[in-house]
Formats: sequence, C-alpha cells, structure tokens
Amino acid sequence: MPPHGLYAITPQMHPDSRGLLRAVCAALEGGAAVIQFRDKSADEAWRLDTATHIAGLCREAGVPLIVNDDAELARASGAAGVHIGRDDGEVRDVRGRLGPDLLIGVSCYDDLERAAEAVRAGADYLAFGSMYSSGSKPSAVRCGREVLGAAGALGKPLVAIGGITPENGAPVIAAGADFLAVIDGVFGAADIRGVARRFAGLWSP
Repeated sequence: MPPHGLYAITPQMHPDSRGLLRAVCAALEGGAAVIQFRDKSADEAWRLDTATHIAGLCREAGVPLIVNDDAELARASGAAGVHIGRDDGEVRDVRGRLGPDLLIGVSCYDDLERAAEAVRAGADYLAFGSMYSSGSKPSAVRCGREVLGAAGALGKPLVAIGGITPENGAPVIAAGADFLAVIDGVFGAADIRGVARRFAGLWSP
C-alpha cells in the first residue's frame, strides 16, 4: 500500500468495460492512490477480462488494484490484493489461498474487536465506515471518527468510507484515516480527473 491517498472504488458498469476503463484512467491521472474493482454481476468472463485490464492500467501507474470480495479473481487477474467484508470468508482462509504476497483488506464497520482480530489473522489494512450518510449504501452502519483514532493503535493503514467528499474529508484524515474510499463521489462526477485531484490535494502540505 502507498502511504496515503484516494482509494477509488469502481461503480457498477457491466457490461460497459470501455467506459469503466476510461473512468479508471481518469481517476489514476487525477492521482488516485488505490483502485478497487467492485462488480456484483454474474458475468465471470467479463469480470476477469475487465479486472485484468484494470490491473494492467494500475501497474503502469504504479498503483495497487484491489478486487472486492473475490480472492480467486484477484489472483487470476494479477491484482495486488482483495478486500473482504463480513460475509466473504475468514482472513486466515483467504491468506491461505492467496499466499503472503497479496494484500488483504477487511471491512471493520465500527467494530474495533473485528479489526484487532483481522490484524491477528493477517490483514494488511482496515476499513471503517460509513463516516457520513452514504448514497451508495444508505443503510450502512455509521462509524464515529473516534473509532479511527482508537484503531491507529493496531498499526495498520486505515481506510475510511461512506459519504466522503473533498469538502468533508479533511476531518476524517485528521482523525486518523490514511485513505479515503469513494465511489460515486469520484466516478459519478462529470470531471473524474478533477475530483480525484481535489481528493489527492487533501494530503498536500
């Protein structure tokens, strides 16, 4: 993982692979530090082809690609790692399948005990949220910024997600977030590159 930055999560765009690749390129050009490929379609061939192409774009940019929920797709596509939630398997099992070299991120919601267990099991980074009201996941658990401060003691990079914008992101970073994870706030923008730059600028001196 890089030290900090925008963690841009792709929107559902199946079967528009060209449009998705253009959007990812724009986010990378704007300074996204991490890309996550998130697709819930059942089209396994499309998912593999698209993830493989995005992995190539990310390698060229020197940015890790994380695949949401699917460890096998992460390995097959050449991604840098996988992100798992509460229903996506145990961290130890995923680590056993992927080996020591691929990254594993874990959704911890507002649960510090879950985060500590994930670290013990081999997680590389921890995600917390929703920090604010989220249009992408309106029913998501809300997470106070104080949780980020407490999670810093676990010694892993922290990703904050949920309703984050360039306008409200600075307090989340100040609370301890190393990365701001955003879906619609980046990929739903008319100027993806420009919004990504605004997010990246939150870490500028």
